[in-house]
Amino acid sequence: MRQLQVRMARWSARHAGRAIAGWFAFVVLCLAAGITVGTNQATTEDFWVGEAGRAEAMATEGGLQREPTERILIRPRSGPLDMAAAGSAAQDVTARMRDLPEVESVAAPVRSEDGKVLLVSVTMNGPELEGRKTVVPLLEQTAEAGASHPDVIVEETGSPAISKGVNDQRGEDLALSERISLPVTALTLLVVFGSVVMAGVPLMLALSSIAAAIGLSMVASHVMPDAGVGTNLILLIGLAVGVDYTLFYLKREREERARAGGRLSSEALVELAAATAGRAIVVSGLAVIVSTATLYLATDVIFSSLATGTILVVAVAVASSLTALPALLVKIGRRTERLAPRRAARRAKRGKPAPVAKPETGRVFGALLRPARTRPGLTLCLSVLVMLGLAAPALGLKLIDPGKDTFSRDIPAMQVYDRLTGSFPELLVTHEVVARSTPEQAPRVKQALVDLGRRAQADPLFAEGVEGTKGTGPTVRTSPDGRISVLRLAVPYPAPSDEAIESLVHLRQDHIPATVGQLPGVETGVSGDVARGQDYVAHESDKLPLVIGFLLLMTFLMTVWAFRSVVIGIVGVVLNLLSAGASLGLLVLVFQGTWAEGLLAFDSLGAIASRVPLFLVVILFGLSMDYQVFVVSRIQEARQNGMSAREAVVEGINRSAKVVTSAAIVMVTVFGAFVALHLTEMKQMGFCLAVAVLLDAVIIRLMVLPSVLLLLGERAWWPGRPGRRGGRTEIPAAGPLAEVG
Repeated sequence: MRQLQVRMARWSARHAGRAIAGWFAFVVLCLAAGITVGTNQATTEDFWVGEAGRAEAMATEGGLQREPTERILIRPRSGPLDMAAAGSAAQDVTARMRDLPEVESVAAPVRSEDGKVLLVSVTMNGPELEGRKTVVPLLEQTAEAGASHPDVIVEETGSPAISKGVNDQRGEDLALSERISLPVTALTLLVVFGSVVMAGVPLMLALSSIAAAIGLSMVASHVMPDAGVGTNLILLIGLAVGVDYTLFYLKREREERARAGGRLSSEALVELAAATAGRAIVVSGLAVIVSTATLYLATDVIFSSLATGTILVVAVAVASSLTALPALLVKIGRRTERLAPRRAARRAKRGKPAPVAKPETGRVFGALLRPARTRPGLTLCLSVLVMLGLAAPALGLKLIDPGKDTFSRDIPAMQVYDRLTGSFPELLVTHEVVARSTPEQAPRVKQALVDLGRRAQADPLFAEGVEGTKGTGPTVRTSPDGRISVLRLAVPYPAPSDEAIESLVHLRQDHIPATVGQLPGVETGVSGDVARGQDYVAHESDKLPLVIGFLLLMTFLMTVWAFRSVVIGIVGVVLNLLSAGASLGLLVLVFQGTWAEGLLAFDSLGAIASRVPLFLVVILFGLSMDYQVFVVSRIQEARQNGMSAREAVVEGINRSAKVVTSAAIVMVTVFGAFVALHLTEMKQMGFCLAVAVLLDAVIIRLMVLPSVLLLLGERAWWPGRPGRRGGRTEIPAAGPLAEVG
């Protein structure tokens, strides 16, 4: 591997102009390919899991699938509702909607029980998920109708309008996170390098990698559909790892330049950096890719989309560090070499001495490292106890599938939704009971479903009807061929509530077995918002052991392969578990309760979004491997250069502490910016990632890891030990290193 990296760096260094032009041509080509083929968005069918998914498949088979529906509310500006004005507005809205090609049908107006609101329901054409793309004309007509009837308020909500509002808000949030993270990242890099040019290189490569990965993800979506979250993750992970990888390489090149003292050319320095930092970047990138690939085992379109986006952006970031970066460094190095004599002459003229290289470890890092150097046993015990204490709240983890009830109330459609469900509580939750049988059994199935509806309506957890059907009895829809029948039952409680979940349990375990479930040869299933959420959480829980098991195995194997040490592999897995556990514990402590709501501007769900823990554990294992590989590589290199086990640990930690901390600051900034977003799920992800990186960089890499390695000594490298060559690491021979002059 090292030979390959050096050969790539050598070619890029010797053909710098072509390498840089080729990289940006690659980025443009990726974007052009993506724009040309477009994004293949996931369909409703791609989200089907569990019994709810099976029920929806049966309903779709009979043409009775859920349709995108918008609700238009007409209410007074003050006082009681003027029915004449409201009726006129309802007629106008109905006429406008029926003229739209996006609309399938418009229901008759329904008045709320308290008489304060008039409701017009609009069923849209196409699949359920497509409604968010075609809802804009409906919103425009609703706004125009409202302007034409100033005596009343005309407003619209519904899953399509809410989905559009969430997407718009997500776009604004991402722009905000970029405005926060990019300047802070640039400032951090400027402090690290003290040069605008050198600080600009990591940002430029990271942003170009993100652009290329977005284009590639659009192409990849035609193999694995995009669930609408891939781009968000590409931006999140791309900026973090893109800057990290470039930072590692840049710092090593500058270290080699300072050590060479002008005796080696820029090309030779780049080759030296490729032989060391380049290898660490490749191993780190492969570790993130392999870790993230375990998400495919979850067999879930959202996790597959997240995995694809992460894998692509990490692979592109690694490629940029091995191709474009060496070329850029040579260009910058040559400029530095040309200007060096002039700068030296100016210093001499002013009587200033030559600049002295700063020590790798300053006072702060020295203080942080001192406990591990002087008392490794005590430091290890205390550090592990702290991490376990932080992880303890994770034992009380509760999962929830965040539905529309959890979205930000800053979205106008959500404000209307609250008014809608306040006036029509039966629209909060709808269970859909689907039955499949032979056409001959259709009458018996229909009667059994009617009996089921009456039985459910006698249950206090259910409402009397759906959308103005109170008092008319349950309504069963049957497909034209008589094979599929659907019954809808209303529940007057929010989807995440205990009452709504209990109503689903009653339906599946009591009401269905006592009615339609007794008919031989009839297949039944329950879908709806509550069933979808509960089945999704159950699906993830079933897949969790498989994903985590493979994750631990692959992390162990990757570490053993990278360092030829079983002990280092075990240590890496344990440290990653500590880091992930502590961050999940803090996530539960902060977001599952209510004490931090005002501090972080969120409304507690009383639980953690179901996708967050599994995704975070996988990503955190990958990101932790970044620091693990970089730090242990420096220690291994010191051992290869003839140092004792103890000396190698101190040397490796000293030389990597500053760059690891700088990289961590960048990652914490990028991830921390997501805490400012509105969507609670994204807040939780950003918070947990930021905390995990901070804990990993400070406690794990500066305290726990050196303590463990110092205590283990030579045993850390079992079964093999790095050879003692008594000299610094050289790059593989493939031609002499050119010297300056």
